[in-house]
Amino acid sequence: MKTVLFLCTGNYYRSRFAEHFFNWHARQRNVGWTAESRGLALDRSNPGPISLHTVLRLRDLGIPLNGDTRRPLPVSREDFEAAHHVVAVKEIEHRPMIERRFPTWLERVEFWKVDDLDCAGPEEAFPHLEREVIGLMERLSGRFNDEARNPNDEGSTNA
Repeated sequence: MKTVLFLCTGNYYRSRFAEHFFNWHARQRNVGWTAESRGLALDRSNPGPISLHTVLRLRDLGIPLNGDTRRPLPVSREDFEAAHHVVAVKEIEHRPMIERRFPTWLERVEFWKVDDLDCAGPEEAFPHLEREVIGLMERLSGRFNDEARNPNDEGSTNA
């Protein structure tokens, strides 16, 4: 099974939502990918292990947490090494952090433009994340299926 790594600043709100949303849909669609999430600059003052906004949106969508209320986790070099695809949810915020701490991994990161609570409310951020995650899943699912058909083909397509 391949892994996508979602990154945000605190691994508390956006990346955690993306992780749970992706994993639930991946299981429903049997796409052969799983998601994890990490933070680039954890904020120990966050109340609780996961944003209440995230919990409520997942509940509204019928996506269970299944007891997964772990504390936010910081990203490490090993996380980058283990991931087959990496997404940072807000380029303007996360690109400088990755450039400073993990410059050799920068070109492997896909950057999105999903705002945090300081710029957009959950009613705007979650639908944006949902569209991005579903689009990513469709792309990764296609890539996974192409690789399964052509295991010795390094990304080229047959005409």
